[in-house]
Amino acid sequence: MSELNDYLVRSAAAINAMVERDLTSEMERAVSAVVTALSSGKAFLICGNGGSASDAIHIAGELVGRFLKERKAYNVIALPANASVLTAWGNDYGFDTVFSRQVEAHGAAGGVLLAISTSGNSPSILAAAEQARMMDMTVIGLTGDTGGKLKPLCDILLNVPSTSTPIIQQGHLCLYHHLCEVVEARLSNG
Repeated sequence: MSELNDYLVRSAAAINAMVERDLTSEMERAVSAVVTALSSGKAFLICGNGGSASDAIHIAGELVGRFLKERKAYNVIALPANASVLTAWGNDYGFDTVFSRQVEAHGAAGGVLLAISTSGNSPSILAAAEQARMMDMTVIGLTGDTGGKLKPLCDILLNVPSTSTPIIQQGHLCLYHHLCEVVEARLSNG
């Protein structure tokens, strides 16, 4: 088997493991939380580091712009996208609180935070989840297999059954594209 085919087989195995894990209930709760927040004028905040920061920006682009339907923009903010806030706050106060500070600024009770961390152990993501919980926001975790330290801070956990960062990120893409599709469909029909 070629290296490419081996990689694709491992990727498919992680997707199949998500099917077996059956995240249907968790995804329905996540969709419902996001739809409820956006319908009531609350922000949907998203944070992640590295590749997960890119995922956060990708999700915001899908929901502020469009996913599949022509419709109004949704109040979605990718917290890693504001370079001025990240560098000013990180320089003056430390990187661990760059997202929690933005949750404090943009979040509100009834809003939603999507916290993305393949390990579930990123200090800046944990701090953001803690801040969101203090503000009575719903916390959705998008993680790897165990959920790490983020798991107990989440109201809803969408965890990909793998310990390989790139494979987890591929699973995350499937999950958040589905989330975007269903959120958009429900808000467009509501």
